Amino acid sequence: MDKTILNTYFLSQFPIEKEIVHEITKYFTHFELKKQTCLLDKNTVSTETFFLEKGYMRSYILNEENEEVTTNIYEAPCFVNDFLSLFKQQPSKETYQTLTDCVFWKTGLKNVQSNFHNIPEFREFSRLLFVINYYKLNDRVIEMASKKAETRYLNLLHQKPKIFQNVSLKIIASYLGITDSTLSRIRKEISKL
Repeated sequence: MDKTILNTYFLSQFPIEKEIVHEITKYFTHFELKKQTCLLDKNTVSTETFFLEKGYMRSYILNEENEEVTTNIYEAPCFVNDFLSLFKQQPSKETYQTLTDCVFWKTGLKNVQSNFHNIPEFREFSRLLFVINYYKLNDRVIEMASKKAETRYLNLLHQKPKIFQNVSLKIIASYLGITDSTLSRIRKEISKL
């Protein structure tokens, strides 16, 4: 299988030689999952890291009323994983589910650890990836606490417009921390402008 998108992702995030990228991705294997398939289930320990080459995914939890609450929406290309579960070898607190048919690359924890110890550029790339993910999470926490639902909707529409073509409005509403009916009302009000 062609690893062009995977390799290009590494090259686009960090100044790194192509030969080193090929060394990093040497043991990544390709697989596909159909829409609505679980990639990693809650209470399961992650033993692999996943690169989403094509498609959309989400992570979610169940609240006290046993309702699904979407915690993140992933848009390819990106890495998808519960990194705490992977590196600490503890059960995941979230479920990771495909929202469309998806194409992935995966590699095991042993290969990730080997790359960490033997390829300095991989260590630097991983640090950068963790910082980027922390920034996104922190930005989301601040936005959820400080912005109105309409502002959060408009920001998502501006930042990731293709999500609205590929992800159900129910899941988007959950991600925004609002009900389906609130999202419908917001969309209706904005369409009148």
